[in-house]
Amino acid sequence: MAGNIVRDVDDSVRIRHVLCSVSDKTGLDGLIPALVELNPEVRIFSTGGTFDAIRKMLGEENAKRNLVQVSDYTGQPETQGGLVKTLDFKIYLGLLTETYNDAHQGDLRRTGAVPLDMVVVNLYPFRQTVAKPGVTVEAARANIDIGGPCMIRASAKNYLRVASVVDPADYPRIVDILRKSGGTLDLATRFGLAKKAFAHTASYDTAIAGFLEGVGADAMRRSYEVRN
Repeated sequence: MAGNIVRDVDDSVRIRHVLCSVSDKTGLDGLIPALVELNPEVRIFSTGGTFDAIRKMLGEENAKRNLVQVSDYTGQPETQGGLVKTLDFKIYLGLLTETYNDAHQGDLRRTGAVPLDMVVVNLYPFRQTVAKPGVTVEAARANIDIGGPCMIRASAKNYLRVASVVDPADYPRIVDILRKSGGTLDLATRFGLAKKAFAHTASYDTAIAGFLEGVGADAMRRSYEVRN
């Protein structure tokens, strides 16, 4: 199947809709309030522990106006244990939609989805987990992130419109750019963030593959009660 070739893009994109789901919440208390300050109408879609942390940062009044549970947005409750939260059509339509694609804009109207302008995501702590003495294969498996890499890859692929933010160390720089630009991020910044995002997911997958490569079948089976 031929790829979709885009010609028309906007240099500056205003940050109106943000998807935020992070394992490492370092620096979030500087980023999120700044986004609300810069655009009091911004909507932040979030899940689980990240949602609770943001609600505390914003306070009840701002949270009511600016914070949205992903499950309320998608209409789909989280699965038990929270394994499936963000793997939803409305999320990925919002991440991958193109501004000057009439079919995409029609899909947004048809589904009630919104274009997501920024994704703030970092991944389950796989490296930290497997570095612990005596870690089991099952503990490692449970810390393989699925939704996070999908959101990062989708947003990074669509750097034409979306900022993919994976490193808390970048939050202050992004806030500074937003302040100077009146709440927009330029194409060059989005492109730079995309490069970092793809390097991040590549490194994450390499760590998983390296760990699993070092585990034999017998050691794997010892993590479970295998039923015949």
